[in-house]
Amino acid sequence: MQRILKNYRKHYPKGRTALIKKAYEFAKEAHEGQKRYSGEAYFVHPKATAETLALWGLGEVTIAAGLLHDVVDDTPVTLDKVRQEFGSDVARLVQGVTKAGGVKLRGSIKIKQVENLRQLFLVMARDLRVVFVKLADRLHNMQTLEAVPLSKQGRIARETLEVYAPLAERVGMGEIKGELEDLSFPYLFPKEYQQTKKIYEKHVPEVGDYLKSVSQTLEKHLQEAGVSASMNGRAKHLYSLYKKLELRGGDIGQIYDLVALRVIVSNISDCYKALGVAHKNYRPAFAVAPIKDYIANPKTNGYQSLHTNVLGRGGLIFEIQIRTYQMHEEAEYGLAAHWYYSEAKKSGRISDEELSRGVMGKDTQLEWVKRLATWQKEEQDPDEYLKTLKTDVFKERIFVLTPQSDVIDLPKNATPVDFAYAIHSEVAECCRGARINGKIAPLSTGLKNGDIVEIITGRKKKRPSRDWLSFVVTAEAKSRIKKSLRQ
Repeated sequence: MQRILKNYRKHYPKGRTALIKKAYEFAKEAHEGQKRYSGEAYFVHPKATAETLALWGLGEVTIAAGLLHDVVDDTPVTLDKVRQEFGSDVARLVQGVTKAGGVKLRGSIKIKQVENLRQLFLVMARDLRVVFVKLADRLHNMQTLEAVPLSKQGRIARETLEVYAPLAERVGMGEIKGELEDLSFPYLFPKEYQQTKKIYEKHVPEVGDYLKSVSQTLEKHLQEAGVSASMNGRAKHLYSLYKKLELRGGDIGQIYDLVALRVIVSNISDCYKALGVAHKNYRPAFAVAPIKDYIANPKTNGYQSLHTNVLGRGGLIFEIQIRTYQMHEEAEYGLAAHWYYSEAKKSGRISDEELSRGVMGKDTQLEWVKRLATWQKEEQDPDEYLKTLKTDVFKERIFVLTPQSDVIDLPKNATPVDFAYAIHSEVAECCRGARINGKIAPLSTGLKNGDIVEIITGRKKKRPSRDWLSFVVTAEAKSRIKKSLRQ
C-alpha cells in the first residue's frame, strides 16, 4: 500500500486516496487464498499493477481499477458489486480490462482470437485508460514469466512482442515498449539474446564511462551559457540493439546511439540553446546523421526531442538528446501523461501555456483508434484483419504533408491512394493521379516521411480500380475500396 501511495503522491501531493485504500483492501480480501505459479499470494500481481499505474501518474480511478482488474474474472465478485462499491467509472474500466483480457495469439489464426483483438480496440476507443491497465498488468506478468509453465512462456512472450510492445509504442510509451521487448527477447530468441547480451556487456560500459565525463563537461558549458540542465545517459535496449545489429550486418561500430546522453532543460528555448552549446564544444557528425528536430516535427506517437550525433574522443560518435522535463515525462509514459496533465490543469499546478505545449494536444492521436474501431466492424475475414492490423496499427508510422502543410499520419510505405482516403473518401473517389514533391508519380508509390502529396482529382466520382487493393496498406482504404466495388 505504501509504495502505491508514495508513487501517487509524487504526482498528486493533495490527491484523494480513500478510493485507492478501499480498492486495496477489497482486492486483497477477494484474492485471499489464491496463489500465483511462483507460489506467491495472487494479490502481489494487482498490487504491482497499481504501483506501476501510480508511477505513470495516473489518477485514483485508474489505480483502483488496476487493483481490481482481476476480481471479476478470478473471484466470485461480480461487476455489479464493483459498480456498487466503487462507482460506474471504476466498474467501466474493470469491465474493459476483462473484455480485453482474452488477447491470445497461438500457432494458428482462430476467429476467437481475432474477436479478442477487435474487442481490445473497441475498448480502447471508449477509454484509453484500459490500455494503461493492460500494459501495467502485462509488464508485471512478463517480469514474473519465469515461474509460468514452459508450455505457456513462448505464447505469452510472443503476444507481448507482437501486440503489447507495439501498442505501447503507439500510445507514446517508448520506455515501456523497450522493457516489454527486452522481457520477451530471451524466451523467443534465446541464442540471439545471449549473443546480443555479450556484445552489450563488452561495449556499453566503455561508452557509458566516457559519456559520464562528457556530461560533466557539457553541464559546465551549459551553466556558463545560462542554461540549467540535468544530464543522464540511456543505454540502448537489448532487443532494439539486436534489431539494429541485424540491419548493420552485426557491425557494432555502425551503431551510434548505443548510449545516448540526455540533456533535460526547463523550456523549449533552452532546448535550442543547449543544441548550440553542444555543437560549439563537439563537432556535429552530419555525415552519419542530420539533426533530428522532433520538437518542431514530433513523431506520430507524440515524441518530442532534439537528436544530434557528435564526435567525441578518439573519433567516437555518440548521440545527444535534448528535451524539456515535460517532453521527457511524455517520452517515458506517452498518453498516460494525458490524465496527469489534465488533473494538473484542474488543480492549477500547470499553466494554460504549458498545457498548450504539452500532452493535451495529443487528443488527435486517438483518431487512429476511432478509425480502427469503425473499420473493424466491416472487416470479417480473420486473415485479412490480422494482416491489416499489423500494417496499419503496429507498423512504423510516417508524416506526410498536404500542399497546405496539413499533416497526415500514415503507416510506412502507404501510397497516395491511402493518403487520399485518409483525407476524405470523396477525394479518393475523384482521384485521377498524384504529385509527390511536385512531380507526377504512380498511385502505387510508397510514400516517405515528409513527402508533400497532392491528389489530382476529376470533377466526377469514379469507381475505384480493383488494382488499388494490390498496393494500398491502410485499413480505411481497403475497407472503402471493397465497399465501393461491392456496390
